Amino acid sequence: MPSPSAFIFGPWRAVSVLGVTEILSWGALFYPPVLTVPLIAADHGWSRSFTMAGFSVGLFVGGLCSRYVGGAIDRLGGHVVMPVGSLIGALGLAGLVWAPGVASYFAAWITIGVAMAASLYDPAFATLGRIFGSAARSPITVLTLAGGFASTVSWPATQFLIEAVGWRGTYLIYAALLVGLAAPLHAFALPRQHAGGAPRGAALSEKPTKAFVPSHGFAFVLVAAGFASYAFVPSALSAQLLAIFQRFGLTAATVVAIGMLFGPAQVLARLCELSFARRLHPLWTARFAVGLLVSAFVLLALLPFSAALAAVFAIMYGMANGLLTIARGTVPLALFGAAGYGRLMGRIGGPYLVVQAAAPVVVTYVADRASDAVGLTLVAGFAAVALLCFVLIRRPA
Repeated sequence: MPSPSAFIFGPWRAVSVLGVTEILSWGALFYPPVLTVPLIAADHGWSRSFTMAGFSVGLFVGGLCSRYVGGAIDRLGGHVVMPVGSLIGALGLAGLVWAPGVASYFAAWITIGVAMAASLYDPAFATLGRIFGSAARSPITVLTLAGGFASTVSWPATQFLIEAVGWRGTYLIYAALLVGLAAPLHAFALPRQHAGGAPRGAALSEKPTKAFVPSHGFAFVLVAAGFASYAFVPSALSAQLLAIFQRFGLTAATVVAIGMLFGPAQVLARLCELSFARRLHPLWTARFAVGLLVSAFVLLALLPFSAALAAVFAIMYGMANGLLTIARGTVPLALFGAAGYGRLMGRIGGPYLVVQAAAPVVVTYVADRASDAVGLTLVAGFAAVALLCFVLIRRPA
């Protein structure tokens, strides 16, 4: 780890800046709908599922934009692209507040989707890859430690603001934070340096014999498919898991307590990765994480349901998600190299966000038409496909 001064004056300042702005961006753009959508639906007289569809449309649009954002970061740098994302996000949030009807409501979410593509983890990882090159693994891991607190901060803050100023006032405050804090930090505090690129198969570090896999063909398909398959899991579970546990017989208070285990489990897993697994190839991190998740589903299927089992599942799921977030940034870097890393992250992030957008609708439909158990089985199937993809990937010699 670098000295504390490096987080202020050196290239590691990027980690400090993005640690703040990722919490702001996730907290303003991604996490609030679970609390605000019921209020928006009630104000407009829409159903909750229809209102939540705006969020899914935003994620879908973000997936379509992701590769172009990554390419722009490669060419121009995160200090140019990410402040634009923050400003677009503020515009979209203001659009939600003043949207008079269906068309303007969905237009606002489309705008927010573009902002998410330019503000969340993928552009942040691309920015770190541009600054640090093949040495970006540790900065990415440290950044995810800060980002792991986004939900912990956002949900209580959003609930407090809703009670104080309503959902419209909440979104206006978040828009002001994106304009007044996130955008200036991105524009003026992110380092400008570029680690430079090297041809595929050439090193960007002290090991000139290190080889990379070409960023096309079967290896890339497996990487993209593995992360896209995994994307179904957190998106589906965030929409349904706590409600399913409650329908399984747990009280609302118990369900909330179990939900609070997820964030600390993520952070604990990331600390363990930073401390003990830095020398392991990131593929092993991905395989272990998804294997842990599949094991959690097996336990849930085989053991009698109880609050203790639900808590164990939440911890295992949280740890797996914490590690997979790191792997999303480090596996492509280790396999394909740092040249063109931003566009590469965009190509991987596109399918990820599209599947993430579809997952809540699909799992809700399956659970309603069949049962909660069938819905969980479907989610477990996507986790198993992700594990198979990561197992089939072969490292370069």
